[in-house]
Amino acid sequence: MTKCRYGLFLALLVFFGGAVSSGNRFHSVAKATGETPKDILAAQIRSQGIVCDKPQRATQDAKLSKPDYEVWVLECENATYRVSRYPDRAANVEQLR
Repeated sequence: MTKCRYGLFLALLVFFGGAVSSGNRFHSVAKATGETPKDILAAQIRSQGIVCDKPQRATQDAKLSKPDYEVWVLECENATYRVSRYPDRAANVEQLR
């Protein structure tokens, strides 16, 4: 019976620990691979057929971002984009200039 309790406790700890940390998933992946958010965002929008020459910077829009929904402003040499992302979906890209 004690093993069952410990197993349940461990499963809950893993589940809720993953739910709490999922908001910083993008930053964790970027740190683990050695890439910056601007490089990852530029690669994602290029894979969707949008031109991003030499990404300059990416800043997260804290006002528009929500848990599991990130909004970034990506500045490339040729244009500036607002990139909205849900996990495991294509990004919604809007050209700002």
